[in-house]
Amino acid sequence: MDAAEELLCDQGSTALTLAAVADRAGVSKGGLLYHYGSKEALIKGMVERLIEDFDELVAAQPGATYTERYVGATMAAVRSGRLRRWAVVTGASGNLFLLAPLREAMARWHREGLSEEPDPVGAQIVRLACEGLWDVASHDPELNTEDDLQALETRLRALLKPT
Repeated sequence: MDAAEELLCDQGSTALTLAAVADRAGVSKGGLLYHYGSKEALIKGMVERLIEDFDELVAAQPGATYTERYVGATMAAVRSGRLRRWAVVTGASGNLFLLAPLREAMARWHREGLSEEPDPVGAQIVRLACEGLWDVASHDPELNTEDDLQALETRLRALLKPT
């Protein structure tokens, strides 16, 4: 999956072929086919890995509310560069069936615990701002310095405090 993501970043979705992925990964095409029987299976695996990665990041964050953990997970992902995968996989797929798990995860991430937040509307605004940060960071990872990210995180967390 790493090789497929690198290939997509370097050459775009038209370059995503099983032969090219196998070559980049240093394995035989037959070996790749053993694990992923088709290009669609590989893309599905990448989408599932993205969802699992972000769920693990959210679970690992400190915070009293889901949105506090969501902010922390978003910032951790942006700082580590892990969010490049989101644009890559979305752009590569083009298949709504393969993107269904991502759509379901996004719906879950934006609904989870919302009614338990001290300010549900404020929490929703913060989650949507995180989405914007994800998108921008996936297309321009050099836009924000660490100081910028710290200021954004501080402001997002302040929006979650009841007034």
